[in-house]
Amino acid sequence: QVQLVESGGDWVQPGGSLRLSCAASGSIGSSYNMAWYRQSPGKQREWVATISSRSSTSYVDSVKGRFTISRDNAKNTVYLQMNSLKPEDTAVYYCNGWYLSNNYWGKGTLVTVSS
Repeated sequence: QVQLVESGGDWVQPGGSLRLSCAASGSIGSSYNMAWYRQSPGKQREWVATISSRSSTSYVDSVKGRFTISRDNAKNTVYLQMNSLKPEDTAVYYCNGWYLSNNYWGKGTLVTVSS
């Protein structure tokens, strides 16, 4: 059983930066694809970014050029570097990992962007 634990959420002013981390309690290994999602109050959960098992990346258009997803397989950790944050980035950010029939979610970390 794998557990994903997000951290790094905080309050930040517009234009600021944060780095989120997602640590796996068990060995995710390099075979898992990993992703970040987010959910704002009153809205559906939205896909933000994915990093594949081969470390190819993809992003939703609204964060391209501002967010960077990365992984450290030796530390069983995935990161989301968020720069030039905007108020509309305010959300609970969730980590997701999947491989074959295995699919795991973290409980989320809150990011608030406001002045």
